[in-house]
Amino acid sequence: MSKITEQIEEIIQPVLDDLNFELVEIEFTKEGKDHFLRISIDKEGGVDLNDCTLASEKISEVMNEEDPIEQMYYLDVASPGAERPIKTDKALHDAVEQPVFVSLYAPIDGSKEWLGVLQSVTDDHIVIKAQVKEKKKEVEIPRNKIAKARHAVLI
Repeated sequence: MSKITEQIEEIIQPVLDDLNFELVEIEFTKEGKDHFLRISIDKEGGVDLNDCTLASEKISEVMNEEDPIEQMYYLDVASPGAERPIKTDKALHDAVEQPVFVSLYAPIDGSKEWLGVLQSVTDDHIVIKAQVKEKKKEVEIPRNKIAKARHAVLI
């Protein structure tokens, strides 16, 4: 997480806590000449358009008071979607028995990417049941080898 997104998280986290929303992800990017502050939120049962609108209004209020971003930007508050990132230990544990996609720093069994159902999580590793060719295989992945993880949709 960059310094700017850490500062933004400190500012908006109390607002989201008051609204009972979980902060899933903060992204500050430049696309062409425009800057975007994208904030993904969630809650038990998922968020809808009204939730995103409410969160956007409350976030705008606090960001107007103590905004660490110098340039003009567009604020986008949204649901993380079906393939939302898995960034916290809690989110990883909550994803057990659900489809996930994991990117690794180094290959395991010849692959740096694994798609399958998360079977278990420990302090040291995760186990994914993945489809390899014609059969299912359980792959044990050390947590320190995981570059990124997200929920997945299996078709």
